[in-house]
Amino acid sequence: MPIDAGLVGRTFPPTPLYSVTPDSVAAFAAATGTTWRSGEPAPATYPIVLAFDAMNAFLEAEQVQLHRIVHGEQRFAYERPVVPGDQLTATLTVASLRQIGGNDIIGTASEITDADGALVCTTTATLVHRGEGA
Repeated sequence: MPIDAGLVGRTFPPTPLYSVTPDSVAAFAAATGTTWRSGEPAPATYPIVLAFDAMNAFLEAEQVQLHRIVHGEQRFAYERPVVPGDQLTATLTVASLRQIGGNDIIGTASEITDADGALVCTTTATLVHRGEGA
């Protein structure tokens, strides 16, 4: 079943507040093969932790099956680095939607904000929702 085009522009509820700890940054760095030292900002791709939670909440809310999703692209635009001690949340908006060959191409933007509501980073993603016959 195709994704409803009426979702474009819709913003989903923010993720729960997430505490960035030295342990979580170290674990992320180890899992991604990145070098990280205490006192440094988190690796540049660290906000995917929150963006992925926001994406999963969007998919669940719209009853889109994760196994039909292919991740096409991910970008990060920073206002400032993520550092241990940050308390962050992500708010996903469906930015675009088009159908190609029976598949839905979904563009999303997730704003990562700190506990004061200041924008830290925006992540954009392209998701391919494979159609029934694809």
